Amino acid sequence: MSNTFRRVAALGAATILLTSACSSDGDGGGAAEDKITVGISLPLTGDFSEPGKGVQQGYQAWAKIVNDKGGLLGRQVELKILDDQSNADRVVADYEQLIGKDQVDLVVGPFSTRLVVPAARVAEEYDMLFVEPAGAAKAVFEQGFKNLFYAAPAVANDHYNHLAEAILAMPADQRPKTVAVASMDDPFAQGTAYGLRDKLKAGGLTIVADEVYPPNTTDFNQIAAKIAATKADVLIGGSQYQDGVNLIVALQQLRYQPKLAAFSTAPTEPEFAKAIGNKTEGVLSPTGYSQDAPYPSNKEFVEKYKAQFGRDPEEDQANAYTTGQVVEAAVKAANCAEQGECQKKLVDFVRKNKIETVVGPLTWDATGKPQGAHMIQQWVGGEIKIVFPKETKETEFVYPKPAW
Repeated sequence: MSNTFRRVAALGAATILLTSACSSDGDGGGAAEDKITVGISLPLTGDFSEPGKGVQQGYQAWAKIVNDKGGLLGRQVELKILDDQSNADRVVADYEQLIGKDQVDLVVGPFSTRLVVPAARVAEEYDMLFVEPAGAAKAVFEQGFKNLFYAAPAVANDHYNHLAEAILAMPADQRPKTVAVASMDDPFAQGTAYGLRDKLKAGGLTIVADEVYPPNTTDFNQIAAKIAATKADVLIGGSQYQDGVNLIVALQQLRYQPKLAAFSTAPTEPEFAKAIGNKTEGVLSPTGYSQDAPYPSNKEFVEKYKAQFGRDPEEDQANAYTTGQVVEAAVKAANCAEQGECQKKLVDFVRKNKIETVVGPLTWDATGKPQGAHMIQQWVGGEIKIVFPKETKETEFVYPKPAW
C-alpha cells in the first residue's frame, strides 16, 4: 500500500453522522463488535447537498429494511456517514479515515462523479469493493478501476438514447432543427447533456449555442440571454438541481420558449415544480427508476421508504438503495463482510453475477459500467411520467412543449 494511503488526513471540523438504523426504535441494538459498519461520505452541504441528502435517505432506508429482517449475516448494519461538503479533497480524507482509521467493514460511494472518482481511488488502494450510486460519467469507467460498480441501469452518455431516437424519427417537417446547450462543468451533467447533443448533431440538427459554467454559478442572466437570442428549438440542460432551476427562471424572464427542454437531474427533485413557478409542463429528464416498476423488491422499498420518510422515493434515493442491494447480495454470497481477503470475494461476485434490484436486474462490464438503458420522463398534467421507451411508458410524449 502506498504511503499516500497509510496516512489518515486531518478532517478538521468535518461533520460526522452516525446513523445506526439498526432497529425501529433507533437504539442500534447489540454490541458494536456485532455490527457490520458501512462507511460513506456524502455531500450533505455545498453544491451537491440537495441530491446528497436524497442519497443519504436511500442508504438509511436500505439499512433499516435489512436490519428489520435480522441484519446481514445475523449482524445489524450501521451506517457511518461523513459530510464531504461537496469537496473532492474532503471526500478523499473521509474515505481514508473510514477505511484506514475507523476500519469500517464495507464502503459505498458518494453522490456526483466529481466525488466518486477521487473516492474510488482510495477504495482501490485499500482493495475495497466500491459500489456507487451516482458516478455515471464516461470518465469514471476510463480510470482502470477494478473494484468499482455503478448501481444504475445506464451511464450518463446513454441516458437520453430513447429521446434522441424519438426526435430523429419524427417526420422532417415536424422535427426540431436547432439545439442550445448549457451545462455545469461536471462530468455527470456534461455526460448526460453531451450524449443527447452529439446524437442530435449526428442526426442533422444544428448546435447554435453550447455554454459551460462553473459548479458554483448562481447568476445565469448572461447564459440565458445567449440562449434566448438563438431561439433554439431544443434546450438541453446539463444540470444538477439549483443551477437547473436558476437557468430556467432566467429563461422564463426572457420569455424564451423552446419546443423541447431536456435536463439531467433537476426535474426529478421534489422541490423542482415549486422552484420554477409550477411551469413544468413538457420538461424532460432521464431516469433509471420508477416507483411503479414491477421488480419484486420495489414494492417493499416504496412502501417502507414512505413509512420511514413520509413521501415516495425518487431516483437519488432509489440509486442509493440499489447500491445497498448490490452490496447485500455480495455479502450474502461471499458469507463475509470485512476488510482483507473478503473484499476480493465480494468484487468477484458482483463482476460475475446478475443482481436483482429496485431498478431491475443489473450486470456490469469489466470497467464497472452497467449494461442497460434509462427511461425518459416528462412533466405531463402536473405529474412526471414515463414517456419512453414504449414498453414502460405511462403517457404519450408531449411535443412541442407548452409555454413556461
